[in-house]
Amino acid sequence: MEPVTWGILGASNFAATRMGPALHAAKGSCLAALATASPEKAARFAAFAPGLKVHESYAALLDDPQIEAVYIPLPNTLHVEWGIKALEAGKHVLIEKPLAMTAAEIAPLIAARDAAGKCAAEAYMIVHHPQWQLVRRWLDEGRIGRLKHADVTFTYDNPDPANIRNRADVGGGSIPDIGVYAYSSIRFAARAEPVALHARLQRENGVDTFAQVWGEMAGPDGAFSFAALTSTRLYPRQEVTFQGEAGRITLSAPFNAGVFGEGQVSLHGFNTTETHRFPGVNQYVLQVEAFIAHIRAGTPFAWTLEEAQKGQAMIDMVRAGEI
Repeated sequence: MEPVTWGILGASNFAATRMGPALHAAKGSCLAALATASPEKAARFAAFAPGLKVHESYAALLDDPQIEAVYIPLPNTLHVEWGIKALEAGKHVLIEKPLAMTAAEIAPLIAARDAAGKCAAEAYMIVHHPQWQLVRRWLDEGRIGRLKHADVTFTYDNPDPANIRNRADVGGGSIPDIGVYAYSSIRFAARAEPVALHARLQRENGVDTFAQVWGEMAGPDGAFSFAALTSTRLYPRQEVTFQGEAGRITLSAPFNAGVFGEGQVSLHGFNTTETHRFPGVNQYVLQVEAFIAHIRAGTPFAWTLEEAQKGQAMIDMVRAGEI
């Protein structure tokens, strides 16, 4: 079977260091083209993808008949626009999170996917990591009894005003950047949706740099309390806890496993602890391989556009709940 040939729109640092190498390393996958007008940026990709074709415009890459799938790591405000253009050009498309600035903006992308008959998804890589699949299974099995509370912390320090994550004009802020992980990780694992949310936000130059969120979510076993802290102005920290009537589940590197620390999940019961470690797992490669299976064999993809839209609806709810 021929490998899926990928093109990337734009030469972001994240694409150069994480997703580009994953696209080239995944089984049945080949990074074949890049759209950038910068020879210096292109050289970073050519270093791990020999023979890389470089297009000077996004449109030129979409017109390339040798490219079957496109990865889009552009600024947040451009995701839907170029995702639709890629689908209309007959490409499968994997779009970096967050897909959009509001849930309503994702509807035209879903319609474009359906009209094109191609695969399209948000690059929400954590759901492909075995640690999150294990947490979901434990919760499904009732290993901690009825879920009563979930809390999340995801922080890092990025004070550079020129950084794209600190620019309001391209959809920056801690919520679009990492709130998408903090909120939808709970949605995914607990199969839950928010009922009511409140938020306290701090802003700099029009973007949120600190978001404290609390409220209630509801899953198969009923309602549970929820609390989340995200910030781009605090010392790096990642922690997730699910607390039930008969125990709790903790993740010590829930979002950047392998970078922030080794993926590790623990199940704490009365006088017992069960811990699973996941050394050497690359969740970006797993994500690409799952997307290729979706393209080639129609295997269900763990994070559909509809799931991403529900995640964005939760972000919308957070903003609407600011006090």
